[in-house]
Amino acid sequence: MASPAWELQKAIHGALTSDAAVTASLGGARVYDDVPRGAAFPYVTFGASTARDWSTGTEAGSEHSVVLNVWSRHAGEREVHLIMAAVRDALHEVALEITGHRLISLRHEVSEAVRDPDGETYRGIIRFRAVLEPV
Repeated sequence: MASPAWELQKAIHGALTSDAAVTASLGGARVYDDVPRGAAFPYVTFGASTARDWSTGTEAGSEHSVVLNVWSRHAGEREVHLIMAAVRDALHEVALEITGHRLISLRHEVSEAVRDPDGETYRGIIRFRAVLEPV
């Protein structure tokens, strides 16, 4: 069976890179698992993820926490907040197709904007919760 966490990440990547508002806010399909050298700002990266058993007495399932990071060098937090809103709109409560699994729910949990220690980069941190069951 395919890894539910990996299949979820692939589905999220596909949803973000095919969403017009997200790609417009990023200036292209700049959503990365591993950032290419010299990548232009702004962009989105996959951050920490966790998976937990969410099985019941009769059904298998898994609960996932997925963190997405928005990276910007625009002056101030405005760009980060606009991109986070586009990402939230693209993913919150959408019905993604996930190979080998059925998405029960995908919900935005929290967003945060912070200035990076380098003093010129802003980072948006967006966490989603997903529940999946095998097909």
